[in-house]
Amino acid sequence: MDIKEILKNEFDLKDFQVKNTIELIDEGNTIPFIARYRKEKTGEMSDVILRKFHEKLVYLRNLESRKEDVTRLIQEQGKLTEDINKSIKKATTLQEIEDIYAPFKKKKRTRASIAKEKGLEKPALEIMYGKVENIELIAQSYINEEKDLKTEEDVLKGINDIIAEIISDDAEVRKYLRENTRKRGKLISKGDSEEKTVYEMYYDYSEPVKYIAPHRILAINRGESEKILKVKIEIDDEYVKNWIGYRYTKKLSKECKEIVLNAIDDAYKRLIFPSIEREIRNELTEKGQERAISVFGKNLNNLLLQPPIQGKNVMGFDPGIRTGCKIAVVDKNGKFLDSTVVFVTGSQAKKSDSEKALIDLIKKYNIDIIAIGNGTASRESELFVAEMIKINKLNVKYMIVSEAGASVYSASELAAKEHPDIDVSIRGAISIARRIQDPLAELIKIDPKSIGVGQYQHDVNAKRLEEVLDGVVEDAVNSVGADLNTASSSLLEHVSGISSSVAKNIVAYREENGEFKSRSEIKKVSKLGPKAFTQCAGFLRIPHSKNPLDNTGVHPESYNICEKMLNLLGYSKEDIENGNLKDIDEKIKLKGIDNLAKELESGVPTLKDIIEEIKRPGRDPREDGIKPILRTDVLSMDDLREGMILKGTVRNVVDFGAFVDIGVKTDGLVHKKEMGKFVKDTMDIVSVGDIIDVKVIGIDKNKNRISLSMNI
Repeated sequence: MDIKEILKNEFDLKDFQVKNTIELIDEGNTIPFIARYRKEKTGEMSDVILRKFHEKLVYLRNLESRKEDVTRLIQEQGKLTEDINKSIKKATTLQEIEDIYAPFKKKKRTRASIAKEKGLEKPALEIMYGKVENIELIAQSYINEEKDLKTEEDVLKGINDIIAEIISDDAEVRKYLRENTRKRGKLISKGDSEEKTVYEMYYDYSEPVKYIAPHRILAINRGESEKILKVKIEIDDEYVKNWIGYRYTKKLSKECKEIVLNAIDDAYKRLIFPSIEREIRNELTEKGQERAISVFGKNLNNLLLQPPIQGKNVMGFDPGIRTGCKIAVVDKNGKFLDSTVVFVTGSQAKKSDSEKALIDLIKKYNIDIIAIGNGTASRESELFVAEMIKINKLNVKYMIVSEAGASVYSASELAAKEHPDIDVSIRGAISIARRIQDPLAELIKIDPKSIGVGQYQHDVNAKRLEEVLDGVVEDAVNSVGADLNTASSSLLEHVSGISSSVAKNIVAYREENGEFKSRSEIKKVSKLGPKAFTQCAGFLRIPHSKNPLDNTGVHPESYNICEKMLNLLGYSKEDIENGNLKDIDEKIKLKGIDNLAKELESGVPTLKDIIEEIKRPGRDPREDGIKPILRTDVLSMDDLREGMILKGTVRNVVDFGAFVDIGVKTDGLVHKKEMGKFVKDTMDIVSVGDIIDVKVIGIDKNKNRISLSMNI
């Protein structure tokens, strides 16, 4: 098996890309580092493709290793033939290898193995290969009461069990049935309940295996696990059994053929189809899970990379009814200033006192924005705040913020370390406030699984979900970069090449020695060696460094190239800091980027990146995103009318549509069919955080549902 050739064809790459990328991965370089700083070697492969490439590389290496193991194990039994060896070499999946190995695998005691112990393997093989003329005579000759073979029927039953297991272990039979089920099988679900549930559409449901959508697979699985649905796969059994029959009986006598056909029927019903059905159900589940994980990952990435609202004093509003709403005030840098608890429900006296307390805080700290969590009592809190702003003519705006994971964070060890003297309940409000100031810095403190921007995330493989989401967080953090002098250890540990312990050492060094003056100074941090420095340096920023390149994405290994280029074009490093590079594009165009790269002995992709970085030092890529909607008023479902055009924020994207916050407590759903014609993937149309115009096309107050359309 040529792993490089397989990767080349699957990802449509050139030989040099495959060779170099494998080498870079094997050297221990991180995906963000390879994607950003080794573009010449990879041919500018993106971080997304690099992660998929890495996964496939690991799979193929595991496959190669398993091939070697299976070849050795069969050889040790003295049963390795040229045909088996060829089949192993040709196999392209781990499943194919396991099918080939199945007949040689040491099994638990089965009906067939018991029959073999009774000495029935020889007659079974003779019948299979048509070497028996008189079945009755053979059966009589093996009757043996001591072996519990009292009648001809007992003997034939044992022979049947052996033949059935041989057919069941046939790799070609399993391959054929597997492919047939994928192409022609149907997934059937039935529900006995007369109750109306979320699984109602699956009470009498059928869909071809090859067409069923991933989210429907997971919905049906959940309905089955809750014992509301019964699920099975159906295929044309007779068609398949006829194919197996032709394979095994085309040259047999009538008597032998009858026995083998009976064994085929038994093998199919008892051994082969139940096993293949489980396999296909597992494949479908994996397909559903991979899609759900992918959706979660894309949504999480868009959420993490939402534009920060900087330079604003924020009031975090964590809604509650029984114990009140927790309020936390943070300054423009996220520093905690004050807190209180207010009640937006209950007696008028309580509500009046709460309003006065909030107004006092707003005026005292010059609050610009109130961030309201979207949990319990969010609706009541929003009404309270909107009315307070309107009546008192306050120069304040508010926005609804997802509070997913805030309670997890507030009770965490990290929160206790950050706010040791602050009540647990107030920590959640601080997190809500900071989420609009810097979504990335705040949300990476929370387990990604708790952020809740996916579909069926609780039904997927937890280990796989964690792997993918960790990769998403890593890519998001590194695409933005981290301020070495302000970043928390929880943010730093996601920077390429920095482990959790090194992140803590960086913060400890900073606390002991003051701010870092240059990137090179991080080499003094304990356990941060040359390899780690190479991986992380380009992703760290020092805004007030003497060298302005320390506040860009230019890697220290390219400083020399950058400085030479500046000299050639008549600039200095000071021009970077002072923003005096406005005509740099014209100068490069005159010289020619290829000529300039050649003169500087640099790759063109690297040079292009350097130019973009020095034009906007300290640039935050999130600044180019769509800013969130800030509100001063509130809508209720009673205010909605079909045909209304509203502006909303996309809160979640799933396979069947997108949930949009239009300023009502309940998010409206834009179904896939209302996004435009021939929408294959909803994520091609909208992303979490997008601001879109929608039309109200349906209001169901009883079910608390709002239907929206983007077809305006």
